[in-house]
Formats: sequence, structure tokens, C-alpha cells
Amino acid sequence: MNSKNVLDLFEEITKVPRESGHEEKIIAFLQHFAEVHSLECRTDDAGNVVIVKPAAPGCENRPVIVLQSHSDMVCEKNSGVEHDFSKDPIKYVFENGWMIAKDTTLGADCGIGMAAQLAVLESDMPTGRIECLFTVAEETGLDGAKALKPGFITGKYLINLDSEDEGELFVGCAGGLDTTAVFRYSYVPLEAGLKKVMVRIHNGIGGHSGDDIDKGRANAVQLLARFLYSCPEFMLCSMDGGNKRNAIAREAEAVVAVKNAEKFAEAVNAFHADLQVEYAVGDPDLKMECRILGDTTAADRAVEPAVARALTASLFAAPHGVLAMSGDIKGLVETSTNLASVKMPEDGVIRVGTSQRSSVASERKAAGLKVEAVFRLAGAEVTHESEYPGWKPNMNSRLLEVCKDSYARLFGTPPVVRAIHAGLECGLFLDIYPDLDMISFGPTLRGVHAPGERLELASLDKFTALLSDVIAHIE
Repeated sequence: MNSKNVLDLFEEITKVPRESGHEEKIIAFLQHFAEVHSLECRTDDAGNVVIVKPAAPGCENRPVIVLQSHSDMVCEKNSGVEHDFSKDPIKYVFENGWMIAKDTTLGADCGIGMAAQLAVLESDMPTGRIECLFTVAEETGLDGAKALKPGFITGKYLINLDSEDEGELFVGCAGGLDTTAVFRYSYVPLEAGLKKVMVRIHNGIGGHSGDDIDKGRANAVQLLARFLYSCPEFMLCSMDGGNKRNAIAREAEAVVAVKNAEKFAEAVNAFHADLQVEYAVGDPDLKMECRILGDTTAADRAVEPAVARALTASLFAAPHGVLAMSGDIKGLVETSTNLASVKMPEDGVIRVGTSQRSSVASERKAAGLKVEAVFRLAGAEVTHESEYPGWKPNMNSRLLEVCKDSYARLFGTPPVVRAIHAGLECGLFLDIYPDLDMISFGPTLRGVHAPGERLELASLDKFTALLSDVIAHIE
């Protein structure tokens, strides 16, 4: 097995639609792979797949190893880009040592892990029994991991392939919680003669709501709310921003009706200038613009003013970003919250999506309650869902020692051992299989969950070598 095998398989995976909740085609792809290679394959009711490579002759007494990744991907694209994730293959280029999807997400999270599993399955390297587990709907709530049943996997050691920094071994992760606020409103008619204006914040970097939450990236939803809150007179016709709960909002826009469109445009330009100063380092290409759409008519309508003001005020006031740093691990975010999206899915309903993360369960719940408090004060209905546990580090892990030894021997330097402020499925696995010894590592990915996601090819070489060596030395 080598990195070319892995990359070739990943390129095949990029052709298969696999948005979270719509994994039917990737499940069929995996089942077909097992059939072609005459390997045992099982699929549970949730859509999780396990493919088994039997022990090679003479390796029957070696411990069973589980390799694990998730089969779904975050599907994000830039505005104006024509791409149908339900059928179109991902478009990518190779530039300066990176594999890059410039206008969409690449799906290397966690497609490159899937490819590595398949490369192990079709390799001729002598191993003990290998069980390759592919879970579904990880990105939208770890639903596949939650649905696992005892006995679906049998291994003692599990290697999660859903990490994004080569040279780092992950031994713990944050747990998560989703919090949703719903505003209900009535429409009011607009006076004829007002000007309708579209105001938009876009071109933000965005990124992963766990790994990137401490990098000073702009949240377009909150910035748009901040601007509107500062405007003395406007009527809100529509508002839309952000998308996935686990992505920092890169774009947001609103249509408003105002008396003086020129003065409103001047305010937009002034605010844009402020943003260029504020995000010169953290999000330097962030843009803000407005466009005058025309005069209102008697048929036009807007969100009732009291709800519009409550919405913008609460979006502005809602906590977003790092809430606490770890006292145990230097540089590790312990607790955070992400103001992910605002949507108007139907008349009379505005839905705000947020997510909270923490490696401390009580702090995670407190963060959710803090978000709840802000939106309840604004008159919204608030619910919590999709909570999942964190993964507490085990520094006495046998698997950790094997990985550390392999890395140092292969590359002449020790790896970094740390926890991650993102949700991995490992915490849920421990609920079902409490005796698992686990670790997570992967190649270097950047910009995951946002267009421009990229895979560093040199790191793929090292990742592949490490995975092969670890498998060979677990006894």
C-alpha cells in the first residue's frame, strides 16, 4: 500500500455523491467494492458498512484492528457556482503540492480516510483481521455512530482516520450539542415608495466550527445582524445566512425596505471599511455590498417590526466563538459556540441554527443554556438536540505507544500528542464498546467544510506510511 493507491481511490470517491443523509450511492459503492474483492460486507439499518479483510496465513493470532471513517461529506459551494452535489463529481485541481476543490468542498474530510481503508483492504500486506467501518451522517449529528449495535465490530483497537494535521496523534475530542431558535412572525404590508435594498456579506473564509473557531474568522450572520441592529429605520423582508451547523457562516444577506437608499448604501460602505480593518488578518478577503432593488409596491410585505428587531438584536447578542480554553492542555479550546445559520424556510418561520462544543459535559450544557437564554429573551422558541459525548484521553494507551514508536522510527522526530476541539465519533464508540483502545490521525487538510478545501499531498505520503507501519506493529 502506498499514497498513490490511496489517492487513486480517493479520486474515485470524489465521483460518488455522499451528502450527509443521502449516502445511498456511497454505500452501494462500498458494497460493490467488497463484492469485487470477495470480502465479507455487512450493512446495518442505519447504513453503516463494515468490510472485513480476513487474517493472512500466519497472522491469525494477531489482534483485530478496526479502521474507521465516515462516508458522508459537508456539501458547501460558493455563491453563483453551478454544482449539484446529488449527481455532479467534485471538481478539483493539483497545485503546488495540494489537491484543491476551489469552488466547493473537496470531501477529503473524511473521503481520504475512506480511501486509506480501501487501500488496506485491497493490499497484499500481511495483517491480522482488519474490520473497516464506514459510518453515516457524521457531519449532521454522528447518527451512524449513535446507531451502532454491539457486535457490529469485534476489534480491540480502533484507528479513526478523521483527523486533519499530519504529525499529530489525537487521543481526545470535544462533545457537542445543537441548539435551535425559532421565531414566529406575521407579515405586515409595506408602504409604496420605499426602496428595497439587498445587503450582503460574503467571501469569508468560513471553516470548521471546531478546529477553526479560534482563528479569528468572520461570522457573516452575526456581522450582518450587527450592521442591521445599528440601522435606525428599516423593514426586514428576508434574511438568509450560513448553512451547516459545523461550519462558520461565510455568507449572509438580507433584503430590507428603507426610506433613503442612498444613505443606507453609505452606511454599508462605512461598515465595510470597518470590517476591512477588523479582519485584515483573520479574514482579509471579506466583502460587504448592497444593491438597490427598486421601489416597493402595495403588494410588498415585511416581517412585523417587533420580531425583526428581536431577531437582529439576538443574532448580534448571541455568543459566538471561544468561551473557554483548557486549563490542562495548552492552546486547546475547551468550550465554544457557533452561530451557524439563519433561514426562513416557510412563511411565518425564522430558524436560527447554532452548535456548542466542549470537552467538559457541564460546560457544554451551560453553553447551550447561554444561547437559549439570549434567544428566549428575544421571544424565540428554543430546543436542544443531537448531543454527543466527548472522548477522554487515555495516556496509557497501548495503541498510542505503538503509534508514537512508529512515527519516531519512520520520520526521526516524535509526533505531537493532543486532543482536538471537534467532534469525533470515538466518544460514542466508547459508549457501545467500552474496552476499545483508540487513536485518530490523518494527513493535513485545510479549509474543511468550506469551498477551497485542500489536501496536502506530501502529508498523504507520511500518513500512508504511518498507517501501514502501525498496522504491522500492533501485536
